[in-house]
Amino acid sequence: MSTSNKHAPQVTASTLIRRPPAEVFAAFIDPVHTTKFWFSKSSGPLSPGAEAHWEWEMYGAQASVRVAEFQEAERLVVDWTGTDGLRTEFRFVPHADGTVVTAIESGFTGTAEEAIAYAIDSTGGYTTALCGAKALLEHGLELGAVRDKFPDAWVQ
Repeated sequence: MSTSNKHAPQVTASTLIRRPPAEVFAAFIDPVHTTKFWFSKSSGPLSPGAEAHWEWEMYGAQASVRVAEFQEAERLVVDWTGTDGLRTEFRFVPHADGTVVTAIESGFTGTAEEAIAYAIDSTGGYTTALCGAKALLEHGLELGAVRDKFPDAWVQ
């Protein structure tokens, strides 16, 4: 039995990054920065309506996204192409100490067990990427957290 999008799990991962919203947002749309904390290669920056191809070369993985919504320094929504409704929304909320970044992924398909397994894996992935962004933007450190999460899965 497949889950419907209405009842499918939703992933939410969030962290405070001690930088202004415009700076944090810019890091998420510009692969010069994003490749230092999330994916390893990108076809280009994100902008309203843009499409981009991302690669995680260490894992031999790749995906394409299309920007569905783009609100400068506030909100970014991407649809994962080639999927049946998978969507990620990034929110950039001002905070007294910087910006709270929240990633929300929805649109999982498959059986309930498959959707739950995907949601658990995705939660860990977004948490790892957000921690990498925090280290980069607050301290100038490239943690390599996404790269090193599964070292036994590296493509040789």
